[in-house]
Amino acid sequence: MDFQDSKRIKFITYAGVLLAIAALFPALHLPQYITGPVVNFTLIIATYILGIVGGVTVGCFTPWVAFISGLMPVAFLPPIIMVGNGIYTLTFGILKNYGMKGKILGVVIGAVLKYLFLSYAVTHLVKAPPKLIQMLSLPQLFTALVGGTIALVVMKSGYIPEKVLK
Repeated sequence: MDFQDSKRIKFITYAGVLLAIAALFPALHLPQYITGPVVNFTLIIATYILGIVGGVTVGCFTPWVAFISGLMPVAFLPPIIMVGNGIYTLTFGILKNYGMKGKILGVVIGAVLKYLFLSYAVTHLVKAPPKLIQMLSLPQLFTALVGGTIALVVMKSGYIPEKVLK
């Protein structure tokens, strides 16, 4: 096995573990203010370790797993959440290369953009019921900021090295 094979195996392993956490944690049926930060933490850590492609990939799979498992009741939601997760991870992924300030800005700007997109989508692009509109608006900003902040603390601690796959 050469270095590239080893790197691919690590990537797939980390992606699988992070996807499992992000996709299966909601199955515990905990409140949104607990589940949301865990999922968003996982998205930021996935982007930190695996890069933009890894973070976006994890963020795109999680809503489909939730839908297929019955945790997400409406079929139009997975694509909307995929885009929101993609915005969040892409923003962080671009800005993470500018030191800790960039990482902080990536979480904050990414969270705000995700919130704005999801809020707009459920109020203007689809006819979502009021309960879904409520779940996919301000709580999304809160959970993305909390999950991202926890991820920043973990990154700052050095517990998870950024160069895992290098």
